[in-house]
Amino acid sequence: MAVCGGLRVLGFAALLLLLPPVAVPHGDAERRCFCQVTGHIDDCTCDVETIDAFNNYKLFPRLNELLESDYFRYYKVNLKKPCPFWNDSSHCGIRDCAVQPCPSEEVPDGIRSGSYKYSEEANNLAEECEEAKRLGAVDGSLSKETQEAVLQWTQHDDSSDSFCEADDIYSPDAEYVDLLLNPERYTGYKGPDAWKIWNSIYEENCFKPQNVKRPLASGRGHAFYKWLKGVCIEKRAFYRLISGLHASINIHLSARYLLQDTWSEKKWGPNVTEFQQRFDEVITRGEGPRRLKNLYFLYLIELRALSKVLPFFERPGFQLYTGNPSRDEEMKNQLLEILHLAKSFPLHFDENSFFAGNPKEAAKLKEEFRLHFKNISKIMDCVGCFKCRLWGKLQTQGLGTVLKILFSENLIEKIPERGPSHGFQLSRQEIVALFNAFGRISTSVRELENFRSILRNMR
Repeated sequence: MAVCGGLRVLGFAALLLLLPPVAVPHGDAERRCFCQVTGHIDDCTCDVETIDAFNNYKLFPRLNELLESDYFRYYKVNLKKPCPFWNDSSHCGIRDCAVQPCPSEEVPDGIRSGSYKYSEEANNLAEECEEAKRLGAVDGSLSKETQEAVLQWTQHDDSSDSFCEADDIYSPDAEYVDLLLNPERYTGYKGPDAWKIWNSIYEENCFKPQNVKRPLASGRGHAFYKWLKGVCIEKRAFYRLISGLHASINIHLSARYLLQDTWSEKKWGPNVTEFQQRFDEVITRGEGPRRLKNLYFLYLIELRALSKVLPFFERPGFQLYTGNPSRDEEMKNQLLEILHLAKSFPLHFDENSFFAGNPKEAAKLKEEFRLHFKNISKIMDCVGCFKCRLWGKLQTQGLGTVLKILFSENLIEKIPERGPSHGFQLSRQEIVALFNAFGRISTSVRELENFRSILRNMR
């Protein structure tokens, strides 16, 4: 088994091992969390300040609006799959861990009738082919281009380029979930079960030797970072992606904390003490600022993927198909605006440094990279809190889709303006996960500005 760790706001954020309370020192609270979260980001040409300005005032507002649309708010997921790594049938009994699935009639017809396709043409074609398959017929009326497209979809379903263990969306246990009605936030899920998830993720899938311990206690940090600095950029990036994802979860946990729970109302909001426990330089023995820097590294990786995948979405035949033509066209235009904005970012991460050595060794490392991340997606079925499991599965699929895009650059460059996109495909599930996962990272960066302001006023 193998894994590395990180998933999303309170829902998945609740996976965090809640450490015993530590007294938060008085003093310059803002400086203690953010003094090192500035300037250059390791292995990149970008800096924190450029990302803050770009995300918070340009990209975040547009992306947030897109994710509220029908196409992106409904995600099909199987939350009943058994854990593949250990026998554990226990589930969180806390009411905030529950997920409310959508009644079928509430899901737009265009999504429900062909959730793994992405256009009206594709949906209609899929239905024709399924009918022909049921009748045992060979439909000679289909054009050659159409037959090739069907073959592409079939090959995509069995593709070996996937970085995630995708759910079978045709399983009777797979249900649509409205992400807006099941937001990621604090659930109260914690303790040994949650720790077991994270420990498996970090210890078994980060290319780390067993004798190199993570910097969780005093005295371990030096040896760990000496090891990390000495490994190849691919393995270092893998750890930083997972650490950044974990940091993002911590930020959401702190930003949407359950502050008040009475019979009349629940109140959610920022918990500054919780934020300091995870990111204060002194309390975390220097780890907090590193975690936040890794969040920015993750942001750059995901932003780069969005800029690279633009040709796939620009094709005239591509639709964000829900069955509402005018609204679908409006959302596609909004999506393209976001992707062009992503492409305009001036200091993109250069993924060409990945797997650039000996071709044989590079191919082997890339496959290890893929399989390690695929195990991370599998371990999400071991999460006892259903809301945490939902957001964990979505975010790992989103990051897996990012990696798939970055490692498919040659295929994406060959996509024709019209007709099938030979060699490269994204399912609707991957598209929804891709943008929602980046939405979580973008929100985390935005929340940091709020915490800076709160801590600044605590002086």
